Order: sequence, then structure tokens, then C-alpha cells
Amino acid sequence: MEKQERICHVVVIPYPVQGHINPMIQFSKRLASKGLQVTLVIFSSQTLSTPASLGCVKVVTISDGSDTGSRSIADLLKQFQATVTQKLSQLVVELGISSGHPVSCLVYDSFMPWVLEIARHLGLTGASFFTQSCAVNSVYYQIHEGQLKIPLEKLPVSVPGLPPLDVDELPSFVHDMESEYSSILTLVVNQFLNFRGADWVFVNSFNPLEEEVVNWLAGQRSIKPIGPMIPSVYLDRQLEDDTEYGLSLFKPALDGCMEWLDAKETGSVVYVSFGSLAALGEDQMAEIAWGLWRSGCYFLWVVRESEEKKLPCNFVEGSSEKGLIVTWSPQLEVLSHKSVGCFMTHCGWNSTLEALSLGVPMVAVPQWTDQPTNAKYIADVWRVGVRVKANEKGIVTKEELEKCIREVMESERGSEMRRNSEKWKKLAKTAMGEGGSSEKNITEFAAKLASKFNETTDSKA
Repeated sequence: MEKQERICHVVVIPYPVQGHINPMIQFSKRLASKGLQVTLVIFSSQTLSTPASLGCVKVVTISDGSDTGSRSIADLLKQFQATVTQKLSQLVVELGISSGHPVSCLVYDSFMPWVLEIARHLGLTGASFFTQSCAVNSVYYQIHEGQLKIPLEKLPVSVPGLPPLDVDELPSFVHDMESEYSSILTLVVNQFLNFRGADWVFVNSFNPLEEEVVNWLAGQRSIKPIGPMIPSVYLDRQLEDDTEYGLSLFKPALDGCMEWLDAKETGSVVYVSFGSLAALGEDQMAEIAWGLWRSGCYFLWVVRESEEKKLPCNFVEGSSEKGLIVTWSPQLEVLSHKSVGCFMTHCGWNSTLEALSLGVPMVAVPQWTDQPTNAKYIADVWRVGVRVKANEKGIVTKEELEKCIREVMESERGSEMRRNSEKWKKLAKTAMGEGGSSEKNITEFAAKLASKFNETTDSKA
């Protein structure tokens, strides 16, 4: 019989929400391009219409069982951990048998640090993947180490490698101590439970973007920035046919969006999207609607089906000459379109990296979790946008939104934001291009894994 070629097999396990799945899909594609066998495993309560593969990456979806039982966040998290712990070891064995290539490494979402114990039990390499910014990770690390006390004792907060942060510039769970959120604070802080024990630690960022805090974190233990993790066609073009993430919980309105944008002048459109999770109140939806209207700009606004009923009565019909409202969009294609001049965003980390990588200035409207800290960097560190100010009721008014849109689209400061955006776009491409800092880190990981795998296989031969 012909001897089968020996290939190092990596299993990648994202936390099952869109914002975590997408960058880990991209990392999987990058690893596969380096000659590794890669299987992406998604444990989810949702019925995902996932393809059997994304290019060279095999995709496996398994029910996590969380659609039954208690609905509290704490109980759902416990149930998720129990299910993954119960099923993963056997799955790893089965994937090795079915592919003909035994698994040698687990790359797991940092929200799931307990996967490292499973890797150790199976004798595998364990690599942690942080999907949020180094700045946000550093805040959570300080809490884990007891250097930042909760509840907060004084403001502004000083964290190594970061500018001073006021209360509305910190991740929301750090100061919002509602009982339900305390479970999520525990989740994000526990990312560092075995931070020093993992064989590798990856971060979806790139060196120049967060240089100071990357260097500080690297002083605690070796970390490897490998971002931005967005499809290759928008960065280095090294991966053929890598034009989209490949897996979405929503169906984008592709044709309608692009035809509408094609008819607009360069830089004339405000693109508005608050991601897959944010749920705004009716009052805030109305203020956004009328703020867009008052700006006088064309706008493309993503309003998920669950949110459509919150729009002002007759607004869709009444604003049709200026605006297009869709339930979902192909965001990367939209942001890279010449007619888009500004991105009004909730500042989720993936959306932020996409805008930076495509050179689009932002109007930052952060909602919760890591978004306030990302907004701080957008406005004050990278200087690629402006952050809106909420009133005493926590609402961002139409007047404030109009002012911020006009500042980005029309003012001299807006021109400076565009120049800065172009700078970061070039740096993102350089990081992911051949010989770039992120590309080198990915290549090093793949090479060392393959080398270790070959040594182990040879010793058994």
C-alpha cells in the first residue's frame, strides 16, 4: 500500500457568536494555506446552515444543548462548557480517524480557557485565540491580576500601554455591575486563567495598531498579533477566492445594496450598521433616523428584521430618495465601495478592523462590552473618526448625530480622518502581506507545529 502523506491536523474552536466565528474562520484559512489540515468545529444552539467546507477548511457543527433548561447567562455558560467538555475529546479522536490525520493542536477561543485542559489530557498543543483588541484584553488582564479593583475606586483608570480611560471609555462590564452582566465579566476576566499555560497566544490585531499595549502584554508572556483577520482579497490577496468570511447568521441583501451604491457619487454615502447583537430602543432608533435625514447625506442603513418595527412610522417610504434600509448587508463589499464616505458603527472589534483595513472613517456609536474602548481609540488614538456624545438620558440626539456626520463628511477635520484612515489601511495590508509582522507570526506557528508533528511521527516510526 502507498504510504499516506503525513499532515499536521489542527482543530479550531470558536465561541459560537458571529463576531468570534468570523476571525477564527479567517485564521483557519490562513493555516490551511500553510499546508496544515484544518477543521473548524462550531458548538452552537442555533441551526446554522454551514457549508461542509470553506475552501480547504472542513467545517463541523455540533449542538451544544443550550436550547433547553435554564435561561440565565450563568447557567447557559455552564451548560455550554459541560457539553463541549463532554463531546470534544471523542470528536478529536473521530476527526483524526475520518481524515487519516490525527489531530495535534487545538486552537480555542480565549473565552473557553478550559479547552486547554482537554488539549493537555489528549497530549496536544493548545493555542488561545483572543478575538478582541489588545487594549481591551489588557483591561481584563489587570482585573484578573488584581491590579484593577472592581468596583472601580478612582477615575480615570490607568492601565499600562493605554491612555487614561474614563468610565464611559472602559468595557461596559467593568462598571455596569448588573447581576446578569457579572457572569459575562467573569467570562472575559477568566480568559486569563491559564494565560501563561497555553503553548501559543494569538490576538486579532497587528503590531503598529496597538504597539504600546502589544509590547506591554508581550512582557507578561509571548503573544502573537496575527490580524487583521478579514478576507484576503481586501488585504494581501495571497489566498485565492478568499472574498468573504463564508458563514453568516443573516442573509445579506447583496444585489440591492451594490446597485444602489453604484449610482452614488464617490464618498457621498453614510453606511450605518450596529452589528448582529445590538438592540436599540425606539427613541434611539428615531433619533438616528432623523439625524441621518437632517445630515442631507445619502445613507445605507442595516436594520435587522427584529428591529424594523422600531423605525419611525413611514420613515422608510419618506426617506427613499436619500436612503436605503436593508435587513443585512455584505459589509466588506459595502465598506470597500467608492461611494461610501463614512461608517456609523457600534464599534465592534471586527467592524472596527474592517473599517481600518478599508480606509473608511467612522462615526462611533458604542453600545456595550468592548465597544466604548474601541471608540476611544477610533476618536483619540488612531484619529479616524468622531465619537457621539449621549445626553443625560443616555440617548444620542438627532442634532448630535447630524453634527458628527457632517464633521466626518464635510469638515477639515474629516479630511484629516480620511488621511489617517488611508495610513492604517496601508499598515494593515503590510502586516498581512508577505514578510509582514502578522504573516510572519502565522508562518512561524505553522512551521513549528509541522516540525513538532514530524519529529513525533518519526520517533514513532
